[in-house]
Amino acid sequence: MNKRNFVAIGEIGIDLYWDKTFFKQQQQAFRKQIQWAKQYKLPYVIHSRNSFNEVMEIVSEFKSDHLKAIFHCFSGNVQQAEQIIASGDFKLGIGGVVTFKNSGLDKVVDAIDLKHLVLETDAPYLAPTPHRGKRNEPDYLVLIAKKIAEIKNIDIEEVAAITTQNSKYVFGV
Repeated sequence: MNKRNFVAIGEIGIDLYWDKTFFKQQQQAFRKQIQWAKQYKLPYVIHSRNSFNEVMEIVSEFKSDHLKAIFHCFSGNVQQAEQIIASGDFKLGIGGVVTFKNSGLDKVVDAIDLKHLVLETDAPYLAPTPHRGKRNEPDYLVLIAKKIAEIKNIDIEEVAAITTQNSKYVFGV
């Protein structure tokens, strides 16, 4: 029998964008999935769409458990980013949205230390500019890194090195 090695639980969380009908069930599932992360000593990847406060309420219940997590596709503001960072061993997943002209994510990236960020694609969604509206691809990560380097006024190699190390830290690889 093959034993599979897992590096994380996720993408888990709460999505209230289209429908709130199953909110209670989403809360129950999210709690259970974080319990699995704790049980198996794995980080988790959080999906939070139109549910920041609801997600943070549940995450705070597990604060003392020293779990690692990534807030996938983070698109909140500086205060929310700071709240996430203060709440535990969490990283912010930054994707193609950072390249969108009016997303406001550039202000967050500028205000937050690079040690709190990881790069991600959310492929096939949210392709960075100039591919916005098209299918996202993993090789577009370089466009995200380039934008972050521009915002931070540092070399892209530094962005790549730090965010890669951050990912390795979270996933233990």
